[in-house]
Amino acid sequence: MTDFPETLSCPVPILDHDTVQLAHGAGGRLSAQLIEKLFLPRFGNDTLNRLEDQATLTLPSGRVSFSTDTYVVDPIFFPGGNIGELAVNGTVNDIAMNGATPLFLSVGFVLEEGLPLETLHRILVSMEAAAKRAGVQIVTGDTKVVNKGTCDQLYINTSGIGVVPEGVHLSAARCEPGDQVLLSGTIADHGMAVLTSRKGLSFQSRVHSDTAALNHLVEALLEVCPRIHALRDPTRGGVATTLNELAAASRVGIQLRGDSIPVKPDVRGACEILGIDPLYVANEGKLVAVVPGSEAEAVLTAMRSRPEAREAQIIGEVVSDHPGTVTMTTGLGGRRIVDMPIGEQLPRIC
Repeated sequence: MTDFPETLSCPVPILDHDTVQLAHGAGGRLSAQLIEKLFLPRFGNDTLNRLEDQATLTLPSGRVSFSTDTYVVDPIFFPGGNIGELAVNGTVNDIAMNGATPLFLSVGFVLEEGLPLETLHRILVSMEAAAKRAGVQIVTGDTKVVNKGTCDQLYINTSGIGVVPEGVHLSAARCEPGDQVLLSGTIADHGMAVLTSRKGLSFQSRVHSDTAALNHLVEALLEVCPRIHALRDPTRGGVATTLNELAAASRVGIQLRGDSIPVKPDVRGACEILGIDPLYVANEGKLVAVVPGSEAEAVLTAMRSRPEAREAQIIGEVVSDHPGTVTMTTGLGGRRIVDMPIGEQLPRIC
């Protein structure tokens, strides 16, 4: 999804400058103008509008889930999204993978001197929309400006707080032999969308990022199966890394069925041209669920009833053999080890 319709409905406010100045981060008149004209119209709420140095929050009873992440994606606009939308969705998802209900976010910006304020405005508009879709509030934040050439346009840090409902206990260490492994949709969409849109590749592609908040999907799954053992969003390192982490934490093996893992034709084609295995490519709108075998079909049905998971599949099972190792059967009937990557194949994907 793009943010152009939102941009057209929210024109850039009239400011004293067209680009970010070092003084915008100095705490003076231009800093106040940036907050008043750009940030508050997009994120304003009773808590943020107080403009304190912290947010004082009232939380429901329960265990608190807390996460933080920093986004340095290159380019900052890519097919299907941008760095701002990605930052909101990514932190919402990190909270949701614990079964928690995300409630509040903080946002920190590092802006490069000379960044067009129109660019910043477009990103803020998309962040506002993403937060509304996820049902979270941005309640505190910070802005720093660095000299031109010391930051690639802008970086964003987001932290999130949520509350885990009573009776929900998800953990990478809870996978058991007999569990089924479910995937909520096609893989490698985000990583390949970012990579194929980078300058210098001259790559014609219809691949779009899958960036999306998954908290409402998680809520639906827990209603059907409160006994879900583990949830993970396979971001950096892709599905392969996520499953290896689960196998290691639970001291179990995971056996995948290669022909059950959905990959869009355009994504598969791009991966083949560039020599990249889609299992290792980042996703930003998919989740892996490990559930008791007896409840797998019910969870699959619940997934497919949601628009963000219509292509969900059961892709494998947890086994007692080869603990700590992920293997996969191929289309030819063979079996191979799906190992952890040695390094990062695709830098600055998120």
